[in-house]
Amino acid sequence: MDNLRRVIVDFKKLTPEVLKLLVDKYPDGYDDRNIITFKNAQGERIEAVEVTAEDTKYLVKISAKLEYTMENYDEDDYEDFAADDPAAVVDPKEMLEEDDD
Repeated sequence: MDNLRRVIVDFKKLTPEVLKLLVDKYPDGYDDRNIITFKNAQGERIEAVEVTAEDTKYLVKISAKLEYTMENYDEDDYEDFAADDPAAVVDPKEMLEEDDD
């Protein structure tokens, strides 16, 4: 049994570090074989993909925002942010609105 800390991550809490782990592990995106399904403490069904850092196993909740962000990942977009800064990963809707300005 591993002694890794286990963390469930929603898109709002996604950091550049975890996003990079996802893109590195799933360079062509994830598919049904990679999805883990479980019930959270409230009994809600959750679908997530798993990535592991040095001391932590992350279960990242699947969403359209996550897929879009992974598909459009560019490491340079995050160079001015700390690896653990959840404010660095922006909702794709906000990115599209900025492009319209």
